[in-house]
Amino acid sequence: MYYLLDADWVIDALVGQQRAANILTELAPQGIAISWVTVGEIYEGAFGYPDPAAHLKALREFLRPLYFLNLNDPIMERFGEIRSTLRHQGQMISDFDILLAATALHYDLTVLTRNTRHFNRIPDLKLYQPK
Repeated sequence: MYYLLDADWVIDALVGQQRAANILTELAPQGIAISWVTVGEIYEGAFGYPDPAAHLKALREFLRPLYFLNLNDPIMERFGEIRSTLRHQGQMISDFDILLAATALHYDLTVLTRNTRHFNRIPDLKLYQPK
């Protein structure tokens, strides 16, 4: 397993952004995981669509081949450490993003995100840089 999806990449793929879909297809053999935190974030967004049932169906189909990562005590401890550091630096980001970063650091995964401005605040976090 090498990559961890952020919500923005899932959304891009679901709305048919070809570049995102192509990159995900290219990276799939190396292993792509998703956090249940990100899944919850995406589910929330689905209920904002005019036809949530159709969007949920497409989301479930998209999620089927992915590997799901649960939260655990070491991830939550890392979350607390990162959040405390960011708070003291005046550089807070969303708890969802901190949980995703803590998960990626715990499993030594590269995060697939377009939100590099926020994630760059977290030392040692690997971010995917498309070619």
